[in-house]
Amino acid sequence: MATRWSSSPGPILLKRFSSTYTSKSLPSKSHLHKPIPDSAFPKGYALTGIHVGVKKNPALPDLALILSTSPKPASAAACFTRNAFKAAPVIVSQQVLAAGKGRARGIVVNSGCANAVTGAQGMEDAWAMVKATDALLLPSPVAAGGQGGERDTATSGETLVMSTGVIGQTLPISKILSGIKSQSRTTFGSGFDAWERAARAFMTTDTFPKLRARTFTIRGQEYRLAGMDKGAGMIHPNMGPPSSSSPSSTGQLHATLLGCILTDAAISPRSLQSALTYAVDRSFNSISVDGDMSTNDTIIVLANGAAAGAEIDEETDKDAYEVFKEELTSFAADLAQLVVRDGEGATKFVTVSVQGATNYEDAHKIASRISTSALVKTALYGEDANWGRILAATGSIPLSAPLDPTKVSVSFVPCDGTTPLPLLVNGEPEKVDEARASQIVSQEDLEVRVDLGLGNACAQYWTCDFSYVRMGV
Repeated sequence: MATRWSSSPGPILLKRFSSTYTSKSLPSKSHLHKPIPDSAFPKGYALTGIHVGVKKNPALPDLALILSTSPKPASAAACFTRNAFKAAPVIVSQQVLAAGKGRARGIVVNSGCANAVTGAQGMEDAWAMVKATDALLLPSPVAAGGQGGERDTATSGETLVMSTGVIGQTLPISKILSGIKSQSRTTFGSGFDAWERAARAFMTTDTFPKLRARTFTIRGQEYRLAGMDKGAGMIHPNMGPPSSSSPSSTGQLHATLLGCILTDAAISPRSLQSALTYAVDRSFNSISVDGDMSTNDTIIVLANGAAAGAEIDEETDKDAYEVFKEELTSFAADLAQLVVRDGEGATKFVTVSVQGATNYEDAHKIASRISTSALVKTALYGEDANWGRILAATGSIPLSAPLDPTKVSVSFVPCDGTTPLPLLVNGEPEKVDEARASQIVSQEDLEVRVDLGLGNACAQYWTCDFSYVRMGV
């Protein structure tokens, strides 16, 4: 009898020859998306999410439009991928920010096509999306002859653009432009339904819309933050401000991480960018699903000042700025963690904490290395308390100060608040309770804690495991 070969033999062979193959169902993500009261969203924004035909399924929204309705242009800041193959929307958004001196009034996002590695046509299409969305904005102070504008809208734009999806294909731009032009102020909203529609339009392989909101106070004045992001595969962002010249990374070119955060606080453009850069390093630049950086990774923040209160600036009111920066950082971390929880094939959410480092950069490097180790991630999926893999990853990174193996400690920390389980203490292995170790690593949430014993700096990374689903089985 002739052998019948599968068109995808790899997974079949993996199943056939792996004596440890087991199949686990992925945990439900439904609890991560719940309704949010309309009152929790920031003032002065109008949103919608629609289907225009980028995706084949008409039931799936694929275009989000976000407008600031405040009379003055909002302060705008962004962090973009450092990948050498920056997509057209990344380049165009950088140009919009530069021309507007850190001011913008709109965001347009499409899913289903990344508009990356698309040459001159991609740039033309991204600019067409900007101009079409600009036309939906109320007349700017400049166009109306008033004060407060900082750009010539005839030669630039007031809208930032993001795209996500398949790389190397051009956008169905006529469908996108028709969809934008079909909208009017009556099709936008400011409550939960409108925010959810926009969040769903971001989605590609995501299993739920990632949407959060919170309220915070600075000197008795109440402000609101709300935001959405997307991402489940090709997640290991390395983003920086528009002027960043940090080295790029290589990797597979598929999928992306996108996010936007909106606030009704007033903050100067330079301070907003400074706060976002700090926040992104400690949130979106601290997550990993598969270790690959996208061509399109972008996080945008708009601050329109629609709530009462003086403009916050890091030089003139440092205390208020510090409060805002910490709120933004905490909020960004919440959004970033949703991406990890929705990682393709993920069954566990793992916090990697590195303590006792000489500086933050060293701690962050080690946390990143542990989070991207395939050996660590597969051990976590297999619920194998193999802490030697963690130690090997820790010792593989050059640091600013030499690592002393006799000072390093490693622990598993359960999510239920019970006592951490020491595995290595000051370079000496502990006699580990194997049953308790297995119980901890079988939980959906757990923490891996590494103490270098060198200083007081610390950093965290959030990652997930590698399962057979992620490997294509």
